[in-house]
Amino acid sequence: MNKAQNNQLVSILINSLSLKFLKFCYFMMLCLFLASCGDDNKKQNTENSNAIVTEEAENTNSSATKTILFFGDSITAGYGLDTTDDAYPGVVQQKIDSLDMNYTVVNSGVSGETSAGGRSRIGWILNQDIEIFLLELGANDGLRGVPLSETRNNLQAIIDSVKKKDSSIKIILAGMELPPNMGQDYTSEFRKMYAKLAEINELVFIPFILKDVGGIAELNQNDGIHPTIEGHKIIANTVWEYLKPLF
Repeated sequence: MNKAQNNQLVSILINSLSLKFLKFCYFMMLCLFLASCGDDNKKQNTENSNAIVTEEAENTNSSATKTILFFGDSITAGYGLDTTDDAYPGVVQQKIDSLDMNYTVVNSGVSGETSAGGRSRIGWILNQDIEIFLLELGANDGLRGVPLSETRNNLQAIIDSVKKKDSSIKIILAGMELPPNMGQDYTSEFRKMYAKLAEINELVFIPFILKDVGGIAELNQNDGIHPTIEGHKIIANTVWEYLKPLF
């Protein structure tokens, strides 16, 4: 092979290697570019996902409300009224809404309920999250002459159940008074029973939930026991005095 042929062969080899090298470089650059795009897309998708999760969490937090549960008898249930919205828990909800506060009232009143009945159903009532719990029971016990020790034990059991569920739940105990025909000793001890329960358990205490309503004919229905709509408005104002500081 002469010198000219050798030079031609070397030139061909160099050109071939150069072409392969260029192809290799192009291939590597293409891979790096695609990898970079993939990282950018992955980063963008991650950012979008995080943004969606954050937005959903914010929406959930903004829509969640704290529950105020009224646990009682016919007074709480609104016996004799056209709608439970007219009962004092409903009036309290109207006050809350007017102030644009993030609380929802749940009316868990049952007409004719005794302390024993309340004790038997408190378990499933506490399946929900509660911020504030108002206990209004015992009047039907008193009107039936139930031994005070039994009523007191039932009310204490309800209070214990609420505390066991969540010690941070704020409990309000609503006191009740009986008509004088039940006997002076019984009515006096009945009144004191609520005060003692509130003191022992360190509860917010409303001495008489029917303050300025009980015994006033025009504020009660024909039975003389259950408040009218106007009567419930007054009860709501009484409850509000003790409830509002807890928000």
